[in-house]
Amino acid sequence: MRTIVGLWRWRHNPLYRGTDLAEAWAALTALLLLVLGAPAAGLVSGNLADATLRKTVREQQEQRHRTTAVVVGRDAKPRFTAYDTESPAEPGSGVRVHASWRAPDGGARTGQVSAPLYTPRAGDRFTLWTDPQGRPVRAPMNVSSARFHAVMAGIGTALLASGVIEGGRRLVVWRLVQRRYRRLDQAWAQVGPDWGRTGAGS
Repeated sequence: MRTIVGLWRWRHNPLYRGTDLAEAWAALTALLLLVLGAPAAGLVSGNLADATLRKTVREQQEQRHRTTAVVVGRDAKPRFTAYDTESPAEPGSGVRVHASWRAPDGGARTGQVSAPLYTPRAGDRFTLWTDPQGRPVRAPMNVSSARFHAVMAGIGTALLASGVIEGGRRLVVWRLVQRRYRRLDQAWAQVGPDWGRTGAGS
């Protein structure tokens, strides 16, 4: 902004160059894009991500079913990792146990699953999510998680757009500076040999 104001006030200066005007326009364009373009890109990206994630939430809530599993026994090689019931990933955290549960069609199922229990014992119960065939899956994503990811996608897009805009402005300014140097070298090549000579250029 300071560059734009400074060059605008300097526009009648006899030392004013065409590249100065180009630099001012580059700064003004970048400023408008940062103020208007980057937020707009973030808003569009966030809305698209929100729509996609909401569709995913609906599909998961329709296709995943909640049931109660009963611990039958511990895994032969017990291990524990952080358990996240909100994660849409495949199950793989918690304490591995041998459990039984009911599929959506009412059929009995048994198998090795991850349970959110620190010291599971036979007969302990825990919530388990399954697909229509009764196979264990993660809990469906909720609306809050979907909204959070959509907001983060919008913010990330806005920041990325801002970086691209600023990078473009710096590239333009760099090329303008290089052009000034070339013109200065050309001018010096013409004047340099006569520099300091009495009556040079007369």
